[in-house]
Amino acid sequence: MGSWRLPKLHFSLVFVCAVQCGRRNVFAPHSPVLSFLSPPRNCLEMLLWLLLSLLLLLSLLLLLSLLLLLLPSLAMLRWPWSQDARLSWLASLRHRVAWGVLGWVATWQQRRLEQSTLHVGQSQQQALRWCLQGAQGPRSPLRRSTDISTFRNHLPLTKASQAQEQDSRGKLLPPISNQYHGEASLQATLLGLVALHKAYPETLVPGGTACVTATSPWPSPLPWPGHVLGQVSPPGAKDPGALLLEALRSPELRVLEAGTAVELLDVFLGLEADGKVLAEAIAAGNPGAPLPRRAAELQEALEQGPRGLALRLWPQLQVVVTLDAGGQAEAVAALGALWCQGLAFFSPAYAVSGGVVGLNLWPEQPCGLYLLPPGARFIELLPVKAGAQEEAASTLLLAEAQKGREYELVLTDHISLTRCRLGDVVRVVGAYNQCPVVRFIRRLGQTLNVRGEDIGEDMFSEALDRAVGQWPGAKLLDHGCVESSILDSSEGSAPHYEVFVELRGLRNLSEENRDKLDRCLQEASPLYKSLRFRGSVGPARVHLVGQGAFRALREALAACASSPFPPEMPRVLRHKHLAQVLQNRVVS
Repeated sequence: MGSWRLPKLHFSLVFVCAVQCGRRNVFAPHSPVLSFLSPPRNCLEMLLWLLLSLLLLLSLLLLLSLLLLLLPSLAMLRWPWSQDARLSWLASLRHRVAWGVLGWVATWQQRRLEQSTLHVGQSQQQALRWCLQGAQGPRSPLRRSTDISTFRNHLPLTKASQAQEQDSRGKLLPPISNQYHGEASLQATLLGLVALHKAYPETLVPGGTACVTATSPWPSPLPWPGHVLGQVSPPGAKDPGALLLEALRSPELRVLEAGTAVELLDVFLGLEADGKVLAEAIAAGNPGAPLPRRAAELQEALEQGPRGLALRLWPQLQVVVTLDAGGQAEAVAALGALWCQGLAFFSPAYAVSGGVVGLNLWPEQPCGLYLLPPGARFIELLPVKAGAQEEAASTLLLAEAQKGREYELVLTDHISLTRCRLGDVVRVVGAYNQCPVVRFIRRLGQTLNVRGEDIGEDMFSEALDRAVGQWPGAKLLDHGCVESSILDSSEGSAPHYEVFVELRGLRNLSEENRDKLDRCLQEASPLYKSLRFRGSVGPARVHLVGQGAFRALREALAACASSPFPPEMPRVLRHKHLAQVLQNRVVS
């Protein structure tokens, strides 16, 4: 944030010099002006003379750049414009100035990122020092030592659930924060905006961006430039219905934003259900001026079905921006196949309950690639061994990561000084200077295990996708799994999986279609196949739920005191009352 104060610092120093000159006789023999203009007499005066010269030069250059930026627009003021033309010109001017400021700060952040990733060992040592200095509680004596070996020996690895229980004495902690404040979050936002603008130059124009959820996909809320860079909705608006209505009134959108992909999925499902009411509100001018033609376009677009709906509503739309926070792959796939067909998806960062852990600098890549930066957060990598995740070796630093290997992320909380295993598994696919570039694979906490078979999140999702591909006309929108012991549904039978799916294009599931999932699971996991053959595990039971079932589940999750932020989407439910939300909405 020092970059925002740097220009002010230049002007302040120049102003102080001017005030001091005004208080004295500027023509006196020892006046500041004559002292500044006269040759320096010693090394200290030489240093001060060079410093003042540099500050004056930088201030003049900044003033000159702003003048060159504004001069073409100021010259156009002489033309006789209408009120609408003047307002449009002012919006364009604000947009250009905002982009100038944002680009300047982003360049500074990019240089910091380059330096930290080139010297990753020093950067992580500094991050550890920051964590130890800010620590509170009984482990505070560790603040005197920044040796990594000592740090590891004194602080054992802890799982996220265990850390919560220890710090709250048996009670679940609330989310760490309601937003991802911090330098990593600001860096992800600034560099993400610049990367998005480079990949899609025509997107971030005035009035070309709309967010349709109460939460933003950008990890850090920007100050003044934020609300100038093309947002259709007014800053601070929180009502999702009002945000969607404002976006529907603007056919010239280039960028559609939502907090997460699952939230955007709920928006489009709600749009289909309430499309008639929204069209009537637009036609009646509630709010704003009546737009009967736009209301007719909305109704016509909805009548043609969900496939390609976004591009019919906003013909100039190019990219959808959502935040990747775990469990979003199914929603992204459903949106890309139906409502947002033909559009690119971009996530500026990967966020967990502790904040931002990955930066996305490559919007043009179809699959999310994230750089693990060695910034303010101290990140370690725990090697994941197949079938032995609990007995992995000691942690590694970022520079020690190997391409092609899988690691679990370990994040140190600077408040409680806890080395927390996040459960997020990444695969290293490349390097950025000395830092790993990764793809998030799965979450260890979303593993199905009734007889030691350990069906991971990625393995189950692939098996489910293959099974749904064999169901004629079906498109998977969402799914959730429950081990039978949670719902007490294994009495008189072997333990098994209860699988709840929400589909588009299929209203009933035949027994033949239900059995296909179990066969796909046996093909994916030899151990599961062996347990099924011996009868130790029963066949997976598949249930079709009605529309809105998973939206109700997300509302129930948000109401929990222990709900994480960002709102990760669980695929394996561990609490009975959450599983019953889906069970009560089974239609087939």
